[in-house]
Amino acid sequence: MSKNHAELIANLPKDPDVIAPDGSEIRLMESLIDGSSRVHALLRPRTTTHAVHHLTVEEDWYCVEGKGELWRKDSNGESVQELSAGTTCDIPLGTIFQFRSTGEVPLAIVITTTPPWPGDHEAVKVDGKWDPTV
Repeated sequence: MSKNHAELIANLPKDPDVIAPDGSEIRLMESLIDGSSRVHALLRPRTTTHAVHHLTVEEDWYCVEGKGELWRKDSNGESVQELSAGTTCDIPLGTIFQFRSTGEVPLAIVITTTPPWPGDHEAVKVDGKWDPTV
């Protein structure tokens, strides 16, 4: 029997495994999809990440808690998407993105990265929509 999101999140450590290049707290998770990696990203209330773009990976996001906004920009334009529990979205290769927590509880997102995350050199900091606070 495979594990579901709730089972995986219930066993997360209190402290982050690493801080992402964008400034969010990262807790490593077991990926359920071959050829990918999975993490739990946490952004404290009323904070904003650094804007980045990835060099080789794509991401699928599933918001599990909190409220926030995701800004994405690519060759077709830019948009801001509201984030709340149950929201899904993607970060296609080459998309510039930035996110922020707008609620009173942390914004928590399960992120699946394909291919697996190769290391911090993958995320290149760029100018974003908002001033970063982490």
